[in-house]
Amino acid sequence: MWITDSPPISAMLHWLAYGVWNLSAWQLLWVTLGMTHITIAAVTIYLHRHQAHRSMDLHPLPAHFFRLWLWLTTGMQTKAWAAIHRKHHAKCETPEDPHSPQTRGIRTVFWQGAELYRAEARNTETLSKYGHGTPDDWVENHLYSRFPWQGLGLMLIINVALFGVVGLSIWAVQMMWIPVTAAGIINGIGHYWGYRNFEAPDASTNISPWGILIGGEELHNNHHTYPTSAKLSVKAYEFDIGWLYIRLLETLGLAHVKKTPPKLQLGAIQPVADEKTLEAVIVNRYELMASYARQLKRAVVQEIARLPNQPAESVLTVARRWMHRDADKVPSWASQSLVQARAVLPDADTMVRMREELSELWLSTNRSRHQLASDLQAWCRKAESSGVAALQEFSLRLRMARL
Repeated sequence: MWITDSPPISAMLHWLAYGVWNLSAWQLLWVTLGMTHITIAAVTIYLHRHQAHRSMDLHPLPAHFFRLWLWLTTGMQTKAWAAIHRKHHAKCETPEDPHSPQTRGIRTVFWQGAELYRAEARNTETLSKYGHGTPDDWVENHLYSRFPWQGLGLMLIINVALFGVVGLSIWAVQMMWIPVTAAGIINGIGHYWGYRNFEAPDASTNISPWGILIGGEELHNNHHTYPTSAKLSVKAYEFDIGWLYIRLLETLGLAHVKKTPPKLQLGAIQPVADEKTLEAVIVNRYELMASYARQLKRAVVQEIARLPNQPAESVLTVARRWMHRDADKVPSWASQSLVQARAVLPDADTMVRMREELSELWLSTNRSRHQLASDLQAWCRKAESSGVAALQEFSLRLRMARL
């Protein structure tokens, strides 16, 4: 008993229990959230926007801090992360996509996302083909890449020293944070469930309009639409906290933004769609086609309400759910009902056909700007003479588009 009561032993036991900082439960909670948020900021700012997409430049000071922090809290290598993410964009929603829930299943990506990442990180072909331009200095080759797990061990020691035995729990949360939020939620749910601002050529979705918990990565559909943009929010009601940090770094001279999402400008209605109109349409095609999809969705509902004889409810349900989506996004089980729906909804059918014709403007790579401008003029004339109010309205909007 006298041993434990001695001052040195008591002080040591107190330190083991509470650590150097001796924080309250609420303080420990906020410290944990703060540390995990720094990890998220490091991933979205350094790994994602700076390294993988080169949408911004970072001063060496924050860049090296983020590298060190990621070594301590994730053990991830910059080259591997950037390469896997670039491959995800290049092969999105195909069997070669390292982590698509569309091909691997949502449960697999959500629960085993970290394992999918580690498996792809061992693919030397992926690293060689997509890992260019990432750090190749002494500290990367002799410390971060050579001893990835030692950084995690050092973080464990730091946590226990600062917070005592509860530091073990804080360390466990840190180790789970990226596998759950990035590998599970973003790579899984971000390609499976949520809302879409743009008809991007993949299944990406925005999970939440407020990108706070995962640093702005919640705005995943926006990112896949404009992958080289340093800013992930595009609507007035959306918030990207990662962009807030980037703007702060830029104000301090520690970052330089290269690119942000284009903004559709609307001017006076032009007599005809010219080459400037064509350029604005192509640059803003995702936003315009998303607007077209919303108008088509409303037109379907309105046309259904005008039908004298209602078809089967299953046909109407498919029409409301899938008519406004691109053909490659419609599941095979809905295709037959969609054909039946288009047969009884002539206005909606016209809009579907003209959407496909409009898409040819940016898919045609063998035609000159002058030829494409003529095609756009012909499309507008056809839309405005179609008798379909939604098409006429959309055509006038196209003729207002300017950069």
